[in-house]
Parts: sequence; C-alpha cells; structure tokens
Amino acid sequence: MTAGPPRGLDAGRGRDIPLQPLKDQQGEAEPRSPSGIAEFDRVCGGGLVPGSAVLIGGDPGIGKSTLLLQVVAALSRHGRSCAYISGEEAPQQVRMRARRLGLADADVELAAATSVRDIVTTLDRADAPHVVVIDSIQTMYLDNLESAPGTVSQVRASAQELIRLAKRRDMCLLLVGHVTKEGQIAGPRVLEHMVDTVLYFEGERGHQFRIMRAVKNRFGATDEIGVFEMTDAGLIEVPNPSALFLADRSGNVSGSAVFAGVEGTRPVLVEIQALVAASPPGSPRRTVVGWDSGRLAMVIAVLDARCGLALAGHDVYLNVAGGLRIAEPAADLAVAAALVSSLTDVPLAAETVLFGEISLSGEVRPVSQADQRLKEAAKLGFSRAFTPPGPQRREPPLAVEEVRQLQELVAHFTSQMSESRRAG
Repeated sequence: MTAGPPRGLDAGRGRDIPLQPLKDQQGEAEPRSPSGIAEFDRVCGGGLVPGSAVLIGGDPGIGKSTLLLQVVAALSRHGRSCAYISGEEAPQQVRMRARRLGLADADVELAAATSVRDIVTTLDRADAPHVVVIDSIQTMYLDNLESAPGTVSQVRASAQELIRLAKRRDMCLLLVGHVTKEGQIAGPRVLEHMVDTVLYFEGERGHQFRIMRAVKNRFGATDEIGVFEMTDAGLIEVPNPSALFLADRSGNVSGSAVFAGVEGTRPVLVEIQALVAASPPGSPRRTVVGWDSGRLAMVIAVLDARCGLALAGHDVYLNVAGGLRIAEPAADLAVAAALVSSLTDVPLAAETVLFGEISLSGEVRPVSQADQRLKEAAKLGFSRAFTPPGPQRREPPLAVEEVRQLQELVAHFTSQMSESRRAG
C-alpha cells in the first residue's frame, strides 16, 4: 500500500530540492565590501556581505540615519552603487543632511517611498544597487494586508519581501528599526531572526559618545563594538575608545575604579563610578546606569554577607562613565572596589585597574583574555592591577596583585583608612 501525502499538505507535489554534499562545495568565501569607516566595518565583521540583511536599531535621534548616510556615501566612493530609500523624509531633507555632513557630492540614489511593492519593482533589475538602505522598516507596508504600517504583520511581511529581493539580486540590505521604551526593536521578535546581522546603536542623546554593538552576526563576531563621537559634522570614529572614556577622569577621588574589559575582540578600559550615601529609614535606593541592576544587588549582598559591610541600608548609585553598557561579569571586582572606596572614602590609586568575577561565596574567579586586558592597561599608563588568580604570566606588563577572596580587596581599603587616620 502506497503511503499518502503527509497530513497538512494537499495532494499537489512540490518540486525537488537539489541536495549537494558539503565536501563538494569548493567555492570561495563571498567578498566583503568594506566601507572605509573602520568602526562600522569592525562591527560588521570586516565589511558588508553581498546578499545579506542588516538590521540597525536605536533610540530616536541617536544618529542611525546619519551613520547610514555616511556609510553609503563612503561605499559610493569605493565604486559601490547605493540607494537610500526613506519612508520618513523627503529626498530634499536627506540632501540637507548630506550637505551638513559634507556629503553633497556623494553618488547615492535617493527616493521617498513606503510601498514595498513599488520598491521591489524598482530594484528588481539586473543592475540593482549593491547596497540599499530602508529607513525605516516600520514605515513600510504591503498593499495586500489591511493592517497599518508598523504593525506586527506589516513589519514581518515587508521585511520578508525585501530580504527575498536582497538574496535574489545579491544586494546588501540595511534596515533601520525603531526601538521600544525597553530598548528592543519594535515589531515582531522574529524580525531579528530573519536578518543576518543585528546592530544596536547605543548612547545618550545628551552625550557625545555613540556605541554600535553587534548582538547577532552570521558573518562575524558578536558583542563587537564600534565607538563614535557625535559632532556637528556627523559621526567621527574613535579608534582608541579607552583613552576617550578615561579622558576626563580625575585621580584621588573615592568611589572611582577603572575596569579593564573586553568588548568583542577589543580591550576597553572604562571608569566605574559609585556613590554610597546614608539612607533614611525605609527602602534604600539603587540607581544603575550602564550595568545590570541585578548584578549590582548580588555584589552588594556578597559584600554584606561575606565581608561584613553594612551596604544594605545605604543608597547606592552606580554609573559607567562614557555611556558604555557593560554586560560581562568580569566587572564585578571593579564595581566592588568602587563601592568599598565610596563607603570608606578611601580613593583607589589612579594608576590601578581591576577585573574579576565574584561568586556568591566571595571568591574571585578568573576571566578570559586576562593578558589582553593587562596589555591595554599598560599601554595607557597604568602600573598596577588587581586580578583573579590565574596561570603564571611571563613578564606581565605591570605589577599584578592577585585577589582570591573579596575580603582581601576590602582589607586593602580598611588598611588604607587606618593609615590615614593614624597619619591624621
């Protein structure tokens, strides 16, 4: 007896899919298209891949449209044909921004459109542009759907049609995405699964620094960051973000510690600031900018339970200077040092860096890429580091003091406090 078609399928037969052994695929990797903007290319993994779809999200006014206009202008100078399609601005408004950025002579095609059917009809040709910007995906719509632009069904269907076009014509598609108040890209979460790369543009509108972070990348490393500075002439690359994040740092101030972190493949040094203040009876305040509030609560609990510090009844304010958001647990030790420094009013030596993960038992655990962190610190003039215990390093570039238990770090501040009192 012959088996019938699987349930859920009609009797019609689909076409055969050609299956090829992986070992027979001898083709070379797809050539990338570097824009020449090194920080953007770093986040993308070295440049844009033909046939890929990249989603860029960020708060309103953060600089997404400015950055992408600079990117397509740079790509056009390298011989790549580019099109910028805006669903929010007229071509004349885009030209005004280009003149302000000094890009008025860029060979970029402009259009104002929101109909996906019209966009596909225009671009589905043999001489299609190499790179297409859609600003933004929330303004696009398909006329065969009754829902309004920006709804879940419209965003999903519009993105699907545009991505299918990009794959068919081997073009790179750059989609701008609005974000919700929680910082997630508006629309269906499946949108992030449909694209090849997801980039988030971070930073405060009142702050000059902007950080582009890759949270998904099928063609490169994730958690890679690119750092820019917003100026009147647009976004300027910051090749050495550590020096910029520490530029306004003043020494001999309690509550300050320098964390030697790693973002993607690049070591980054950043100042962590803490303020511990007496709290009125009731619930103490916990305010965190640039770090995980749950992680801060854990560090405070360990300092209380394992080191005997009465932080639970104090207001605690924590800030990562420069607008950078830190996610790695290696910042635990630097956060603890900033908290204890503020509580005891004992400054940490200005030439000191810290990194290490703190466990619930109060142990300081090793973290990855310790040597890379130390080299970056030494390059910027730091001479001392508090680190977790690890393998013996050959000729470390600076003096290393291993911390096995969090109590050892607290003892450093209490001894300094006792010496200052005796001196006084």
